[in-house]
Amino acid sequence: MSASFPPRRVVMRMHERASEPASGRAGCDWRPSAGIDALRLRARLLRAARAYFDAQGVMEVETPALGAATVTDPSIESLRANGRTGRSWYLQTSPEFAMKRLLAAGSGSIYQITRAFRDGERGRHHNIEFSILEWYRVGFDHHRLIDDVDALLDRILGSRPSSRLTFREAFLRHLDLDPLTATTVELHDACESRGFASRAASATRDECLDHLLAAAVQPALGPGRVYLLDFPASQAALARIRNGPPEVAERFELYIDGIEVANGYHELRDAGELHGRMRRDIETRRCGGRPAPAVDARLLAAHEAGLPACAGVAVGFDRLVMLAGGYRALREVLAFPEDAA
Repeated sequence: MSASFPPRRVVMRMHERASEPASGRAGCDWRPSAGIDALRLRARLLRAARAYFDAQGVMEVETPALGAATVTDPSIESLRANGRTGRSWYLQTSPEFAMKRLLAAGSGSIYQITRAFRDGERGRHHNIEFSILEWYRVGFDHHRLIDDVDALLDRILGSRPSSRLTFREAFLRHLDLDPLTATTVELHDACESRGFASRAASATRDECLDHLLAAAVQPALGPGRVYLLDFPASQAALARIRNGPPEVAERFELYIDGIEVANGYHELRDAGELHGRMRRDIETRRCGGRPAPAVDARLLAAHEAGLPACAGVAVGFDRLVMLAGGYRALREVLAFPEDAA
């Protein structure tokens, strides 16, 4: 079953109902920020996503929302929880690490729809707690996984055309700048011409690229689905790196109508390389005076035991609901966003 976009007038009526003044106790609005129609749409999309994976023979799994370890990625901040015994836990930023342990144990292709938590992310398209759809396909590379993402979106959102651009092609097309070979001076000049004082901020090369992607490339991608792939090797995260020249990371991001929706990898399998990347992340955090979690020993052990060749992707499910219903902000599709939880 495909979800269709409701007429704009229906979207406005749902929004107006959700934002009417509260009755009852002054200053205490108990009602959901999303209209009931938006919640029904969410339920339909959840059913459609599960039906897709069931038809594909991909097993649904559940993993803990609390873990003893967390990501080291410098761009992601975790939330902590403390138990009565004094033990400290992390709320998951995604189910990635636990799902990879299942893959190494022989689960085969798996998916999960769950809650994730990230601190410090604010704005129209962010909430500290959010729904994530994450899946791993054994035997796939990132190109086959893009095909899989498109098939799922056709199923739950309706068919729409999609296009694919390499990171390099997108920068050349929209900035006339080669992100893989440009000098640091050229990147700073491009940032500062667009209002980001990158030199004063002592921005790194990757921070300059991130700013240019968000400020200049992403808004120019236009309507529809656009996959950006083959990122700079320095932005590989947990993706494989393909030899060059120049080297590139076998990962992709999906943008729908200019909004980032998904991030996928042709997964790194080398335990030694994984350990090295995590150690470098930790050092980056320490140099910046930020919390530096320990390396996840269980994830490393799973890689040493043998992660199968696979590709994985995480999709922001709340954003899918927002786009499917023609809404402008996440709070219009969340029952109780962080300021009302």
